[in-house]
Amino acid sequence: MSHNHEAALRFITCGSVDDGKSTLIGRLLVDSRAVLQDQLANVSKSGEADLAQFTDGLSAEREQGITIDVAYRYFSTARRKFIIGDAPGHEQYTRNMVTAASSADAAVVLVDATKLDWQATPVPLLPQTRRHSLLLKLLRVPSVIFAVNKLDAVADATVAFDHIAQALHGFAAEAGIAVHATVPISALKGHNVVEAQPGWAGYEGPSLLQVLEALPVTDAETEAPFAFPVQWVEKFSESSDTNQGRRVYWGRVAAGTAQVGQAITVLPSGRQARIAQVLDHVRTAQDVPAGHSAGIVLDHEVDISRGDWLLAPDAYEASRTLTATVAWLDDTPLVPGRVYWALHGHRWVKAKVQRIIDRLDIHTLAREDATELPANAIGEIELALQQPLATRPYTASRALGSLVLVDTASHRTAGAVLVS
Repeated sequence: MSHNHEAALRFITCGSVDDGKSTLIGRLLVDSRAVLQDQLANVSKSGEADLAQFTDGLSAEREQGITIDVAYRYFSTARRKFIIGDAPGHEQYTRNMVTAASSADAAVVLVDATKLDWQATPVPLLPQTRRHSLLLKLLRVPSVIFAVNKLDAVADATVAFDHIAQALHGFAAEAGIAVHATVPISALKGHNVVEAQPGWAGYEGPSLLQVLEALPVTDAETEAPFAFPVQWVEKFSESSDTNQGRRVYWGRVAAGTAQVGQAITVLPSGRQARIAQVLDHVRTAQDVPAGHSAGIVLDHEVDISRGDWLLAPDAYEASRTLTATVAWLDDTPLVPGRVYWALHGHRWVKAKVQRIIDRLDIHTLAREDATELPANAIGEIELALQQPLATRPYTASRALGSLVLVDTASHRTAGAVLVS
């Protein structure tokens, strides 16, 4: 599989509360010269820049000194462009972290050395470090980097980094998490963030930014059979001289390539047609691969609405039952018998929780029997759907293998579902 090193890298920072995620992003922005002088002056206190202020944009975040929502920032170096998502560390905002990770190419998990008994062997890791790392694995984030922060504030940075890195690698090996790199840093002081400091904390490798600059961007699912969730129907458009007044179906190609002549089956109606014209995001007629927005005109009129899927015939099997891994995000526990709205692409269907198969203990990584899943738990469940959905295992397709469960009464996001 080839990877694109030219496109912008989308990565998130995550980990426990106050591990320094917002400060790290501020340091990356300042030291890579992505911040203007007036911006720097606005977040300075007594001559010192409060780096976290660059991402903590909500007033509640600034008042409490925590991250609540996911803040996105953009910057570039001579080697590449970046899109950063600053994910919150608090357990109650785990749903925001899951949202950010679901589309990330990489993740930097921060570990605060000052919070750990770094002289112990093995070093006990914080629960949120373990939980976020497990969620990154479940969400198939391709590149995971551990950044051990605040080593400038411990008595022996070399011993602390060595012991913490051993604990992280042991946990990752046991959980089956592929770790791309483990880097010692000081987000506050700037050690090893942008410029490498050979020998600091006993580390001789590249800086965190140098590691990020070399990471690949995840390839779109262009080799898979064609799949397209309809987001918007443009009726009788006059945007093209060749669409003959037919409707244009807009959305983002989930898999394969939208191309003229492609046979399609509409889900849920089962009607069939062929693609007569494909428009890209600026309405130029050309083929559009997975990962990009397209407008599709069919060779004859078919009753299609927002939420329908256009699929390659016989390539996907629709089913009304699913076995899936769920990251439970609601304060109300998940219990068998409850009914939720399930969102797949842009299609909403009712979903009933048939049973809870098991729950993952984040401390022992053991699967255990469970009758309910509390907030932030990870478990395996069976769902019964009111209408069939064409899904693929999440390990094969991020787009077709993911659903969101929404509470029918409160309309709150209740769970992230990964088809297994």
